[in-house]
Amino acid sequence: MAQREENLFDAELRQLETRMAEIVRVCDQLKEENRSLKERQDALITERASLLQKNELVRGRVEAMIGRLKSMEHGG
Repeated sequence: MAQREENLFDAELRQLETRMAEIVRVCDQLKEENRSLKERQDALITERASLLQKNELVRGRVEAMIGRLKSMEHGG
């Protein structure tokens, strides 16, 4: 009977080890995915800041053109 219990215990232990290895693998995979997502987020934040800056520059130029057109309209 003791041998049977020992075999059962060994089988359960191997099953637990397998499950733990799978958990470790999934954790590693999630860490890598999280790192990749953070990198992508940082890149998108940088890109957004650049686009906002360009948008402000273009807005200023358009407003200046509109101002010149209005002054030409009133002056002409």
